[in-house]
Amino acid sequence: MSVREEMEQKLRQVFDPSEIFVEDDSESHRGHAGFQEGGESHFNVRLRSAAFEGQSRIARHRAVHAALGAELVGRIHALSLDLDV
Repeated sequence: MSVREEMEQKLRQVFDPSEIFVEDDSESHRGHAGFQEGGESHFNVRLRSAAFEGQSRIARHRAVHAALGAELVGRIHALSLDLDV
């Protein structure tokens, strides 16, 4: 299973999103710090979930990091999050 698939699976399980989009954006970072041949180092996530209701931006980001887990987050160089209800 790819990192992108693993991320999407974990986020779906925890947040039951109304919208989810996980994009491996690694290729656009070729030549920059953290780039890995084959990708799976830079990701953009757009996630909409009622679970974020009443949470601050920081709380939402922490919740996503917790859902992904330290092991998976440790394999990612950059993670851009667009989170809303």
